[in-house]
Amino acid sequence: MSQFNFVSDLQNALILDGETRGPPPRWQKKLEASLNGSVNTTRSVLSVSYNTSFSGVQAPMKTPGKCADAKTNKKQTPTKTPGGGDRFIPNRAATNFELAHFLVKSDKGEEESNDSNENNVKASAHKDERQKLISEVAQVPEGGQAAGGSRILCYQNKAPAAPESHTNPLKVVYSIKTPISTKSGSRYIPTTSERILDAPDFINDYYLNLMDWSGDNIVAVALGSCVYLWNAASGNIEQLTEFEEGDYAGSLSWIQEGQVLAIGNSTGAVELWDCSKAKRLRVMDGHSARIGSLAWNSFLVSSGGRDGLIIHHDVRSANHKISSLSGHNQEVCGLKWSTDFKYLASGGNDNLVNVWPLASSGVGTATEPLHQFNEHQAAVRALAWCPWQPNTLATGGGTADRCIKFWNVSNGSLIKSVDSKSQVCALLFSRHYKELISAHGFANNQLTIWKYPTMVKQADLTGHTSRVLQMAMSPDGSTVISAGADETLRLWNCFAPDPLASKKVSSVKSMAKQSVFRQSIR
Repeated sequence: MSQFNFVSDLQNALILDGETRGPPPRWQKKLEASLNGSVNTTRSVLSVSYNTSFSGVQAPMKTPGKCADAKTNKKQTPTKTPGGGDRFIPNRAATNFELAHFLVKSDKGEEESNDSNENNVKASAHKDERQKLISEVAQVPEGGQAAGGSRILCYQNKAPAAPESHTNPLKVVYSIKTPISTKSGSRYIPTTSERILDAPDFINDYYLNLMDWSGDNIVAVALGSCVYLWNAASGNIEQLTEFEEGDYAGSLSWIQEGQVLAIGNSTGAVELWDCSKAKRLRVMDGHSARIGSLAWNSFLVSSGGRDGLIIHHDVRSANHKISSLSGHNQEVCGLKWSTDFKYLASGGNDNLVNVWPLASSGVGTATEPLHQFNEHQAAVRALAWCPWQPNTLATGGGTADRCIKFWNVSNGSLIKSVDSKSQVCALLFSRHYKELISAHGFANNQLTIWKYPTMVKQADLTGHTSRVLQMAMSPDGSTVISAGADETLRLWNCFAPDPLASKKVSSVKSMAKQSVFRQSIR
């Protein structure tokens, strides 16, 4: 029988609802105190009967274990909690909260009845003062300014812009620019060079033009006292000529069609070379100092020198000198004929830009400029004519100016001016997109692509470690070659045509050629 007693004792110890031999639990002590009248009758009923409505009658408790008998005044076991613990959880659904709230307020009402009048006056005054402060702060008029002049709870105006010297440290974290390309509208622009060529002894002179790309895909570049030809298709390199010691080439320019190269040297003469035979054709003099710029117009080649003169040479005639223009008082460092060959633009070290109209005879230009622009604050070397707007001229200034300006040569007005933040060395318009590329110097030595005419920056092409002095475009208009003072030539495939657009054009052409309806018409 002893084993059965042990099992019975063990079960009694594990049952939480029955009586235990240890000290009474906390809830049991509170229950005894409430039954013995330690609190008033109303509160004792509330503390004892949480699961009944407030009717003054205690509801019977249902317990799975032992129950207390009211007649014998034995202790009752409270309702078993869902978690099996010793904490009593009342049934809130059966409680009359409205009556309980009324009784609590009625008790406090008797004590506060005497001071109600004084408190009401103070409370109303405090409430009025608080409402006044809130109205002054929160109720902002339509203008967006509060009574004190501060902007509170106002989102109608934009936040003020940060100062120019401020740099956002999180810009790199939130940048969407990839290291190899950047998205420009609907196309990607590679920001790294496709190919790099060594150019030792490339002269670091802002006023010289030492590189050009021909229609036959040959790049001519002057390195020191030599002139080299690089075939972009085959990669072959050959030396065209070498000047005597102390002399050098100051400018290079290809004829529009053919393999004739014009070289302006440091002695003030223009040499014509047939590059297919590596033979010099003729020498045309006229300048008293070096020639830093050349521009072709069919059989006419225009040269600009350090003496401030612009001379038109007719390469067909023995008396090659047609006219001489004296619109600059310092070195002429930029020359460019318009795409329709009606105007010649010249830029000089005197910060002037002259636009010369075509002569009435159709050969050369007038002796007086049509327009003279003096808004630049530094030497103007970068010149470019818009291919789809022949009357639009883009000019770029040097270190003291750093601006790219657009001119309407029809009426001589300034269309737009943009501060590029660095020296502008060269400008080129794209043939496939309405974009402009500019070459710059310190501090980033980059090539920048701009959207025209908004002049929104599309991409920066970086890689040169010194200023970019020269740019030229491939015959198909897809690649730009840049020459830097770091003695490197870099090729950028930044204007590659859209393959989808070219397919659409070719499909339309093929459909037009293969149309049966058109073939049946006689």
